[in-house]
Amino acid sequence: MSKTDFANFNWLNENAIRFEEDNVILHAPAQSDFFCNHGGVSEEGITPESLTNAPFFFTEVSGDFVMRVQVNHDFKDVYDSASIMVMQDEKLWAKLCFEYTDFYTHSIVSVITNTFSDDANGNNVEGNTAWLQVARVGQSFAFHYSLDGVRFDMVRFFYLPVDQQVKVGLLPQAPTGQGGERTYSHFSLEQRTVKNIRVGK
Repeated sequence: MSKTDFANFNWLNENAIRFEEDNVILHAPAQSDFFCNHGGVSEEGITPESLTNAPFFFTEVSGDFVMRVQVNHDFKDVYDSASIMVMQDEKLWAKLCFEYTDFYTHSIVSVITNTFSDDANGNNVEGNTAWLQVARVGQSFAFHYSLDGVRFDMVRFFYLPVDQQVKVGLLPQAPTGQGGERTYSHFSLEQRTVKNIRVGK
């Protein structure tokens, strides 16, 4: 996997990138995120601000597809994540994150945004490495994760009213911290229709 494998990729909020063997290493700037807050702020705790400034390294895909990648990072600050995203525009998108949560866990977290964002913590994971996957069939999508790159478990099955062509790619984030590197490995993007979107294959 080299720079030439990403010749059709573009940037939203361009930032540092480098290619090392099978790794794509992206920099998450300080205070960078994709989240559209709906105003439900509690007296205590951390609620993400409305931000759309994280660097998104993407390509455009028409029709059904499966994208997967292994991610790794240092989990320094709350909400630090290595994420993947599918996007129509800045008000219609979904992301799957391997994130350092405000419960101080390494978790698989999903966010679906249609004008406003929800936020759903999934399974906790030991260690700093996981696989993330998104599959599309029409306007239905599913997020999956894996610990070994073989068995993928469903995180979320959802509807997103997007057009035939969408942006899909890699999203490093550091909403509350000083930023850092996020490593993406073994990237694949296949234009195919899965037989069972909940299973992801």
